[in-house]
Amino acid sequence: MVPGPPTTYPRPVQPDSEDDAWRSIVENYGDRAELGPDDHWSAREEPDRSPDRSPDRSPDDDTDEAWESDEERYVPPPPPPLPHLTPDRFAAWTGVFGSPTFLLVALLVGFHIPAWLGYLLVAGFVGGFVYLVIQMPREPRDPGDDGARI
Repeated sequence: MVPGPPTTYPRPVQPDSEDDAWRSIVENYGDRAELGPDDHWSAREEPDRSPDRSPDRSPDDDTDEAWESDEERYVPPPPPPLPHLTPDRFAAWTGVFGSPTFLLVALLVGFHIPAWLGYLLVAGFVGGFVYLVIQMPREPRDPGDDGARI
């Protein structure tokens, strides 16, 4: 039978020097601290979590009319339309994402593709990537722009 932990733990004393402090830490390693009523963290105050009072509402607000009103509700403006890709950029993006996807699916399924089609897919990927890099803007739109887009 393994003896259990002691029921009482020695209360740490205030060390006089740094060596005594380290010695006290090593001697009491693994022991639980004994907290008494004079310790400042032993008597924590629990927040009031009564269901009738939420942090968003004031205690004087007895009606739900302010919360149910749709007049003051924010409605964002409609978003701008999505940009349409030009056919050349669509072909470039298709080459960049479509070629590796087709090659990966063919590999996973076990479909044997002819060598000329494999070379064509690799060329489509490289060509699409090079085209997109060439079409990138060379300078910021305005002098204070650092290139980040939101």
